[in-house]
Amino acid sequence: MATAKKAPAKATTAAAKPEKAAKVSKPAAAEAAPAAAPAAKKRTPNAAFMKPLTPSAELAAVVGKAPLPRTEIISKLWAYIKEHKLQDEANKRNINADAKLAKVFGKPQVSMFEMAGLIGKHVK
Repeated sequence: MATAKKAPAKATTAAAKPEKAAKVSKPAAAEAAPAAAPAAKKRTPNAAFMKPLTPSAELAAVVGKAPLPRTEIISKLWAYIKEHKLQDEANKRNINADAKLAKVFGKPQVSMFEMAGLIGKHVK
């Protein structure tokens, strides 16, 4: 009765893990460098956002009568909201309309995400 020799144990998985970790980190660093190169191109603004739009009488009471690009209208509207502290204290994403904004929004409270859509009805 001869005893059979056991086959030599394979390399432990702990020894293989550091090699894998080293291989993973090298390609990640190599991929990061080429991704930074296209960022050097300068973005050009979309002409549709820069086109001056005339606000309606209701919106003009908040942002002024002069024709403004859509981006400026939103900026002035946020300045008005913050100046008059119209953001809801419990949920900052909601805006509580005062008398002027209620005419623009058509309801007493709107979320900041639906605000841009509601303003689209008040510009030409």
